Amino acid sequence: MCAALIAFMFAAKHPSRSSHPPQTGVGLHVSGRNIVEANGNSFVMRGVSHPYAWHKDQNQSFADIKRLGANSLRVVLTDGVGAGEVSDVIARCKQNRLICVLEYHDTTGYGEKDDAKALDAAAGYWTGVKSVLAGQEDFVVINVGNEPFGNNDTAGWAGATSGAVKKLRDAGLRHLIMVDGPNWGQDWSGVMRGNASSVFNSDPRRNIVFSVHMYGVYGTASKVTDYYDAFQNTGLPLVVGEFGWKHTDGDVDEDTIMNEAQSRGIGYLGWSWSGNSGGVEYLDMATGFDPSRLTEWGQHIFNSANGIRATAKEATVYDDRAMAG
Repeated sequence: MCAALIAFMFAAKHPSRSSHPPQTGVGLHVSGRNIVEANGNSFVMRGVSHPYAWHKDQNQSFADIKRLGANSLRVVLTDGVGAGEVSDVIARCKQNRLICVLEYHDTTGYGEKDDAKALDAAAGYWTGVKSVLAGQEDFVVINVGNEPFGNNDTAGWAGATSGAVKKLRDAGLRHLIMVDGPNWGQDWSGVMRGNASSVFNSDPRRNIVFSVHMYGVYGTASKVTDYYDAFQNTGLPLVVGEFGWKHTDGDVDEDTIMNEAQSRGIGYLGWSWSGNSGGVEYLDMATGFDPSRLTEWGQHIFNSANGIRATAKEATVYDDRAMAG
């Protein structure tokens, strides 16, 4: 998790409306602006991120987050998490009736952070664990790379994103794919917003959801609603893949993020359950991974009027079919 560095202006024009062929994929898939399950039921993500890769001993977190009302869990993975562990993570999500959003974190801040990896490397990670992803399309979303560009050379975002998606499809992965914007996820330059249609249409399965991370760039209601409007106007699917209540780059209008997401049917995944360090401990929702010690941020995202507990609806797949496999 990195602080966004930044300007507060969106530069790109809203793209023209796209026409989307019917999605014929299995499992979770895109239908217009919505994510739907295989049975056609609309599914709106309501959940948080869990830093699994750095806190592998905190497996009780899956059940704790579910008990607080979440229907989704975004799980941090890195190169150090192999196929066997990925399989275990998926099983824990399913055991707790959560949709599992798996995210590859080693791309964070590419082009600005020296050790960050390119999206092509992220694609290699996913194809390397495809044996445990196959058959899990009802339960798993692949968040191909976390915050895959910093603030440098963001013009490369569209080509790199489309290229990574192509590698996943060529390998036979049929899952719903989540793609993060540049600018440390915040897309303040409008590059994702302006190129979303071309990236979406480059996927032969037309099964991509776009993920914006909302921190200090989104400190006013108008910043939030303008971004939501851009995707609503083009008919493209959007989720807020990360957001906080404040950050090093400024205050965040978390109420508008949540309230408008609820009114528009947009998913959100807050950052993060626990274990933050390096000066951003204020983003912990639970102190010491303890669900009985929710922080102010944790209380707000789980228990406010348009928070997780009040608005999350469990995926119907957990009622519609056996969860073996």
